[in-house]
Formats: sequence, structure tokens, C-alpha cells
Amino acid sequence: MAQKTAVRLVRPNEIESVIRLCAEHAAYEKAEFSAKGIAERLHSAIFSDVPRLWCFVAEVGEEIIGYATCTRDFSTWRAADYLHLDCLYVAQNHRKAGIGAEVMQAIMEHAHRLGCAVLEWQTPSWNKRAARFYERLGARSSYKLRFCWGPSTDAR
Repeated sequence: MAQKTAVRLVRPNEIESVIRLCAEHAAYEKAEFSAKGIAERLHSAIFSDVPRLWCFVAEVGEEIIGYATCTRDFSTWRAADYLHLDCLYVAQNHRKAGIGAEVMQAIMEHAHRLGCAVLEWQTPSWNKRAARFYERLGARSSYKLRFCWGPSTDAR
């Protein structure tokens, strides 16, 4: 019998598991990743009195097998807050089991709790599998170019 997946907010002692998945995620997206100092910065962003980042984890048994992070942002054109999904990743051997959809549902519920009517995110243009997944959820694409400026433009 398959174990049930739980999707919930990350706990402070699970940051290293999230960092491990971040490294896998970056490798999958062919991006640079350095774990140096990230645990402290993530901890501060997630667990401060006013969080800058929310991190959800997907757990099977006692193993963290996926994560998603989001931030609250503001749209000038809508004159309203929206939730920005920064990362969504499920470990390779747990894909096609509905876990990504469960994580997205948790993120959408979180958006509603925060009073955000819109959820936005991006995926690399070459990731057709992810695009099909999002379209099956009812999302529609908004084609724009994404630019990065700063010391490491390969990093997300």
C-alpha cells in the first residue's frame, strides 16, 4: 500500500532537506546553485516574524520529497497583491503520482488565505512537461521574456 503524501509548511529542522531538493531542482534546470550560507538566509526569510518567503514541503512517510516556495508581491496593473510561486519541485522518483497537484492546491489555498486572487509563476520554455502539467491544472501561459540582473545571472 502506497504511503499518503502530506503537504505542509516546512519546519525549521527541515531546511537542509529543502536545500538538497533545491540543488536537485537547479541541476534539473541546468542552473548554478551554491548551498553556501543558504540555510541561514532561508531560515531568516521563512521563520521571521513577518515571513518574506513561505515554503511548503511534500512528505511521504518521514521523507521530504518535494517543495514549493512563494512570496507575496504587488501588481501595479491590478493594483492588488498576488502570490508569486518561485519554485516547485518534486523528486524524480515521486513524479506522476499527483504530488505536484497537491502542492499547487496548498499554494492556491495559501494565496486565498493571504487575500491574493492571483497566483503567478514561470517555468523554463524548454520544460514542456511542466507546461502541460500547469495547463492541466487550468493555468494559462503569459509569454514574456524573463531577465536577470546581478552577480550571478545563471541563478534563479
